[in-house]
Amino acid sequence: MQNLLVSSQIKDVDTYTIQHEPIVSIELMERAALAFVNAFINRFGDEEATIWVCCGQGNNGGDGLAIARLLRKNGYTKVKVFLANYAQKTSPDYLRNLERLKQEKSEIPILEDLQALKLRQNDIVIDAILGSGLNKPLSGKYEKLAVLINTSKSKVVAVDVPTGFKSEGELDAIYNGVKADFVISFQVPKINFFFPESIKAIREFEVVSIGLDEPYIESLPSQWKLVTEQFINKTIKPRARFSHKGTYGHALIVAGDTETMGAALLSVNACLQAGVGLVSACIPQSGLTALNVSLPEAMYFNRENLSNTDLQKYQAIAIGSGLGIGETQEQLLEQLLSKNKPLLIDADALNILSENKELLKEIPAQSVLTPHMKEFDRLFGHHDNWWNRVEMAKKKAIELELIIVLKNQYTFICLPTGDICVNPTGNPAMAQGGMGDVLTGIITSFLAQGYNSSQAVILGVYLHGKAGDILAENREIVTASALAKSLPKVLKNINSEKS
Repeated sequence: MQNLLVSSQIKDVDTYTIQHEPIVSIELMERAALAFVNAFINRFGDEEATIWVCCGQGNNGGDGLAIARLLRKNGYTKVKVFLANYAQKTSPDYLRNLERLKQEKSEIPILEDLQALKLRQNDIVIDAILGSGLNKPLSGKYEKLAVLINTSKSKVVAVDVPTGFKSEGELDAIYNGVKADFVISFQVPKINFFFPESIKAIREFEVVSIGLDEPYIESLPSQWKLVTEQFINKTIKPRARFSHKGTYGHALIVAGDTETMGAALLSVNACLQAGVGLVSACIPQSGLTALNVSLPEAMYFNRENLSNTDLQKYQAIAIGSGLGIGETQEQLLEQLLSKNKPLLIDADALNILSENKELLKEIPAQSVLTPHMKEFDRLFGHHDNWWNRVEMAKKKAIELELIIVLKNQYTFICLPTGDICVNPTGNPAMAQGGMGDVLTGIITSFLAQGYNSSQAVILGVYLHGKAGDILAENREIVTASALAKSLPKVLKNINSEKS
């Protein structure tokens, strides 16, 4: 896992690196500018493009001045600098880089009059005006500059964060900052990059290392964690010699209704494809033929036997995919809750809980809830923004001793410890029905295979998105069925890399 930090902590890391590497601040800024320029050149290789570097008077502006100088050295001949001298304070490193730019006689025009900022559609604007740490909307000349940039139709590349964008905390419903096509951010992604409201400010982002002290970053207290490929590779277990179906557990999936058997089949199939040893499908008898035809590896469990069956032989139990809502379904959920065994609760089972919130208190510790936004709000109340929604998910995960998987492009996994794990995999090509059912099956599979609840959820969410990312490389749309089918290959590739 990678620690995600708030703005004040990132400044602390800068200071620590300067003191302990050691390195002077102006050279750390030079290193950051060089990392930005390398990423910029890789993305925008047209040396004939007109580039406007808009600089404020703080360290973000200092980065911009160094970037302008380095771009010129790398053959970009049409670089211009605009100085947004709207603040009363100026950082020392900004002044040093401004002097460097002037001393090198780089022939880069330096402009201060807003009227001279003649942006055209094919130009590139590098936004180095304010940077991180802002906690209020833009106003005055900064707002006018942002409006000019946004209406120019130029391509906008932001240094670290777009001007006017808050790195953490509630994002305002109305955003009046710079809208960046691409953000090149330093060392660690900003927490708010992962929130849906960020789309108003950021189309894409990339994170580049600038050599800050990583052990110190990881030593800092942070409830925010980014799931990494290294963590997944370390956690997932290869299938051992002499193992057998009993080694990989037995899962029970309670799902499906007369007209929604597809959801149940998707979930059961995903459970199989993710490697469970055995899976029993507790479905309506009307779906038995479909189960036998499409998934002969799965076993049928008669729902009428649920109340008097010892469920201890199942290492994982899930309920909800295509279950339907009614008195019968509510009784099924209550029967499972009474067994005092951790559950994975999804879809219609979540909707049943939202209609009978007293049942929330009956959910066994270490159970997993996997709501999307609307399901979550039905359970825990309406939320005006995602920051408050995630904070509520964290609170409820601690209070109820549950794991809450709040699904989105970047899924937030809220643990009973108070940690919030952000999953980086997944893409818009996966925006189709059935994806949640597949995720339920994957997580249930890992639970049955002996991973603890946190591990199973993190693995399941990451690999679900990873499979979708691989499929999206060659297709515009990824279906839930195709994703489930691809899981064994994704798992094989991970284990091959470990050997």
